[in-house]
Amino acid sequence: MATPMTDSTMLTRRGVLSAAAGALLLSGCGPTTAQDDAEPDGSASPGGPELLIGVSLELTGRGAALGVLQERALRISLEDINVERVQVGNLRRSVRLLVRDNRGDARLAARQTTDLIRDDHVHALLGTTLPETAMAVAGVAQRLRTPFVSLAHGDGIVLPLAQRTFSYKLTPDAADVARRLAQLARSEGLERVALLAADGLHGDSGVRAVTAALRTVGLELDRAVRLPRGGADFADAAEKTVADEPDGVILWSAAPDTGSAARALRRAGWRGPLFLDAAAVAEETLEGSNATAVEGAYAVHPACLGGSTLTNTTTAALARRDFVFRYIQQHGGFSGFAPYASDALRLIADAARLSTSIDRGRIRAFLQTLVTDGLVGPYAFTPIRHSGFERDSLGVYTVSGGSWVRIS
Repeated sequence: MATPMTDSTMLTRRGVLSAAAGALLLSGCGPTTAQDDAEPDGSASPGGPELLIGVSLELTGRGAALGVLQERALRISLEDINVERVQVGNLRRSVRLLVRDNRGDARLAARQTTDLIRDDHVHALLGTTLPETAMAVAGVAQRLRTPFVSLAHGDGIVLPLAQRTFSYKLTPDAADVARRLAQLARSEGLERVALLAADGLHGDSGVRAVTAALRTVGLELDRAVRLPRGGADFADAAEKTVADEPDGVILWSAAPDTGSAARALRRAGWRGPLFLDAAAVAEETLEGSNATAVEGAYAVHPACLGGSTLTNTTTAALARRDFVFRYIQQHGGFSGFAPYASDALRLIADAARLSTSIDRGRIRAFLQTLVTDGLVGPYAFTPIRHSGFERDSLGVYTVSGGSWVRIS
């Protein structure tokens, strides 16, 4: 799904990155030989003519609200890819996914990932929707030198770069999301904004990013309150957040905590503007009793949330439209789900195809130079930036009538 450079993109940032990527790869990789399909120890590659990808997802337990949706997306895209398979060197390889349910447990995710690499000999890894499980997988991936494409929110997954040379992240950076939220709050005429942030690594990123972003646009951070760990009662945190009657509240948390926290804020008497970060966007956030609590809330999210218009006929838009149609057919609805897992699968397949090899090191080398349009949005990876989502494609949405509606 990699997009070739055209005359109209020659002078864009992504066009320059494409040209630089080609030069880097030509200087850094030697010619492909039959040895490229061997393991680092020189033995024949296990798996035969397959490209094996290990998948770690939260299919049960904490994180399942997003993990199950990612598995659905994977199945749709895997079927598409395997129609013609992936041309890797002189072989067309089927893609096989080895899916593991990490149950939201970082230690289990690490053990499963170790087994996927050592016992199943996967060529690459993708997955996890929680930053804690993503960090666990990233640590194993680095130690065992296997490329990992993360679906979780949290900047530490790919930082510091010297310790994350095999990890890549598809979700927007916290600073980019916080910047758009702060600009939106300022445009609404707000002066004091309170922050209610999740526990854990995702919330940590949010506190840092929102604090800096509000300062940049001249707004006051009224207070920063953290949600209790482990899905406990959010009532106390909500009451503390609105105690000083701020002009607006930023809720920085992922589903399913977003809906619960929004309900707690409403029960605490909050009726003012509510702003959500990108991790809040999932079907569960708009379901049941959550719908009333988040009605009118704003969210910053990749532009795919608004769907494709009938007049948009780019390759990426057509692929996105087809994906949404098939998702609705199979699962009965599509309410703001961004298919990061589908993009991760295609990025790994593209890297293997471009590298003409299933060698883990070569797949990693080509991942870090991919410039492509995905279903979620455009990505531009570089050797010094493993968080590839392009900030310019973030959109601002509001919840209206139980749906996400783009307003800018």
